[in-house]
Amino acid sequence: MASQKITSKSSDPSFIKRVDIISNKTGQSVSVMGGLVNLSYYESILKDSVRATITFVDAGNSINDKTVLDGLPIVGEERVYVKFADHNENTLDFGDALENHMYVNRVTPLSDDTTRSIVQIELSSKEFILNEKVRLNNRFDGKISEHVNRILTDKNYLHTLKKVDIEATSNNYNFIGNNRKPYYTLNWLSKNSVSSENQKKGSSAGYFFFETFEGFKFKSIDGLLSQEKKKSIIYNQSPDTRGQNIPEGYEMKALQYSKDNAIDVQMKLQMGAFSTRTVLFDPFNCDYKVITPTAEKKKGSYKTAGKDLPKLNDEFNRSGYNKEFSRTTYMLLDRGSLPTGGGEGKGNEQVKKSGEQNFEPQEILNQSIMRYNQLYSQQSTITIPGDYSLHAGDVIFLDVPELQKDTKNDDINKQNGGLYIIADLCHYITPNETYTKLNLVRDSFGRTGNHS
Repeated sequence: MASQKITSKSSDPSFIKRVDIISNKTGQSVSVMGGLVNLSYYESILKDSVRATITFVDAGNSINDKTVLDGLPIVGEERVYVKFADHNENTLDFGDALENHMYVNRVTPLSDDTTRSIVQIELSSKEFILNEKVRLNNRFDGKISEHVNRILTDKNYLHTLKKVDIEATSNNYNFIGNNRKPYYTLNWLSKNSVSSENQKKGSSAGYFFFETFEGFKFKSIDGLLSQEKKKSIIYNQSPDTRGQNIPEGYEMKALQYSKDNAIDVQMKLQMGAFSTRTVLFDPFNCDYKVITPTAEKKKGSYKTAGKDLPKLNDEFNRSGYNKEFSRTTYMLLDRGSLPTGGGEGKGNEQVKKSGEQNFEPQEILNQSIMRYNQLYSQQSTITIPGDYSLHAGDVIFLDVPELQKDTKNDDINKQNGGLYIIADLCHYITPNETYTKLNLVRDSFGRTGNHS
C-alpha cells in the first residue's frame, strides 16, 4: 500500500477541537478556544512526561463576569481536556479517555490590563504530578523489566491506566525502594538494564524511560535503533508544490534543516563515549580487577543507525599501564546483598545464592555509559508540516542534498543521510499555521539502508 504523503498544505491551521479547563472547586468547565494564541505539545526520550503549553487571551467576561484565571479559579492541578488533529486525520485526544487527561502544572500570566490578560498554562500528565506524592519502600526481586511494570501499574505506586510498552530485560536486580520517587527509580534502573531481545550482556546496555501519546515506554537503545522506519523525509531547496514535487519513496519534504555534528572531543572523552575503565573490588575475597572496554573493541556487537562510529586519531591511543581509557568508575562488587529466596522453609535458598552478584558492573555499567554518549554523536533538527503520527523514539529516514559546486545537482549526502531516532518532538499550532519540529540523533555516521 502506498504511504500517505504529507504536503505543505499540512502547515495550514490544523483542527483544534477542544481546550476545556475544569474547576477543581465546582467542576465547572470553561473553553478557551476562542482566545487561543498558540498550543505547543512536547515529547522527548529524555522526559518522563508528555507536556503541553497553551497561551490564550483571557477576557474579563469568560466566567461569572470574571477572567478564567480568577473565575474558575486556576490554581494548579486542574484537569484539562485537549483534542487536536492534523490534515491527515491523525488525532491527539487528551479528553475522552480518563487515562489521557492532562493537568495544569504551572500558570504564568504574561500580560495584564483592565480589559484582558494573556495567560500561559503548562500541562503535564497525571503520573508526573502523582510522582511527587508516591514513595517506594518495598523490596523488589527479579528482572528489571518486571520492576518497571510494577512501579508503573501497581495501585500502591503510579497505578497508570495508560498503555505500557516495556522491552524485556535479561538481567535481574534486587533492591529496596529506600523512599525514592518512582520516576527517579525508573531512570536509575534504565542505566542498569540489558535487553534480552536486542542487546548482548558485555557488549551493550542502557534503556530510556519516557512517555508519548501512545503511553509509557521502557526501551533499550539498541531496541530503538532496531525499529522499522516510520517515515522517509527529504530536504532540498525545491518547494513541494502541494505534493506534486515530492520524490518517489518519500512521505514529505522538510521545510527547514540544520545539523550539529560539531563533536566536542574533550567532552566526549570526559563522559566516556569511546573508552572507559572500571576498577572493581570484591570485599568477599579482596580481589581487585581493572576492566577497560572500548567502543572499537565492541564494534559489530551492537546495533548502529549509520555505517560507522566516529573514527578518532590513532595518535592518541595509549598502551601499557595507563592503557586506553578516558573515564574511570570505581565499584564495590554487589555480592550477597538481597539474595532471592527466603520465607518459610526457604532459608537455604538464600544461603546458596549468597555468593552471587546482584549487579554485574563489568558487564553493564560502562557499556551503558558508552552507548548513551554515542547516541548523540550526530544530531540534526528539521521542521516539517504538522504530522501527529510521529512520536519520540520513532525512527525516521532522512536524506539531505550533498553540498557541491553544481547547485542544480541534488545528489544524496552519503555522510549525513540515513536513519535517525526522534529524540525530541514539538507540535506547534496557531490560528494561522501548524508545524512539527524534530530533534534527531544517532550514534554513527554514513547512510545505510534505503528511503523506500
